Amino acid sequence: MLTIRPAAERGHANHGWLDSNFSFSFADYYDAAHTGFRALRVINEDVVAPQRGFGKHPHRDMEILSYVLSGAVQHEDSMGSREILRPGELQHMSAGSGVRHSEMNPSATEPFHMLQIWLLPNALGIAPIYEQKRFPIQSEPNQLHLLASKDGRDGSFLLHSDAELLAATLTPGGSVTHALRGGYGWLQVACGTVQVSGATLQAGDGLQLASEPTLTVSSETGAEFLLFDLD
Repeated sequence: MLTIRPAAERGHANHGWLDSNFSFSFADYYDAAHTGFRALRVINEDVVAPQRGFGKHPHRDMEILSYVLSGAVQHEDSMGSREILRPGELQHMSAGSGVRHSEMNPSATEPFHMLQIWLLPNALGIAPIYEQKRFPIQSEPNQLHLLASKDGRDGSFLLHSDAELLAATLTPGGSVTHALRGGYGWLQVACGTVQVSGATLQAGDGLQLASEPTLTVSSETGAEFLLFDLD
């Protein structure tokens, strides 16, 4: 079964320096019909003004992924990590037993645009972890790239959650097919337009997948998307 989560129906908050859209309930936005899906708890699409961002704050027992669409993000945390995250890179943080971090916009002129993702962990109290890596998502289009997995295979991050994350860019006329491990998944369109089973999805749209053995995603005009393969 395929269920579309239209971008226009997401929760929304604009704080001036921060413009956010929430695929699932988050902060002051609550929707009983959209509190998460299996291990997937949060997909926030954030646009942050220059020289602003999320100051140092705590997390624990959550798998956190950040995927930058444009601009750059300055990360700092209580483990001593201090990195710049740019498009084409994925940030993975296991909050585990507890971590404090900040995500700021270092640019004086350009906003940054990113997807912030939270996944429920399958183990509690693990030692916190921070890592980031560049993947050939843009340079190798029309194929799915495994970014995070339950076993860390093929150079992906080891994810302490009952989920795996893949991403792809499609050139005009391109397509990819993926066999879902357990028939459950979530597709999030980052930019462009895709076609799935006769439906057209725009940037910001999500697609919930249940009891679907395989998924084929194509694009007539070009696109970028994330695919969560969920147990």
